[in-house]
Amino acid sequence: MLQMIIAMMLFFVMMFGIGFILNMLMKTTWFPVYLFVIVLLPIGIYYTWDDSLAFVDNLQAYTYVDIAPAVTALIGAFVSGYTIRALRRGGYKMF
Repeated sequence: MLQMIIAMMLFFVMMFGIGFILNMLMKTTWFPVYLFVIVLLPIGIYYTWDDSLAFVDNLQAYTYVDIAPAVTALIGAFVSGYTIRALRRGGYKMF
C-alpha cells in the first residue's frame, strides 16, 4: 500500500513537471492532457495487452493498483494546465 501511495505521488509530480515545462515551451494550456490521453495511455495499454485473452478479460486484468497512478498522473497534467492558466491571468507573460 505504501508503494502505491509513493507511486501515485511520483506520477502526479512527474506529469505536473512535464506538463508545466511543455506548457511554457509550447504556449499551450492543455497539450499535456491531450498527450497523456492520446499517446501515453494507449502505449501503456498496448504493452500490457495479452492477445491470448478476450477484450473483457484484458480490461478486468487491471486493478486499482494499475489505475490509481494513471489517474493521479492525469490529475497532475490537469493541475499543470490550471497553474499555467492562473499564471497567465496573473500577468506573467513568460508562461
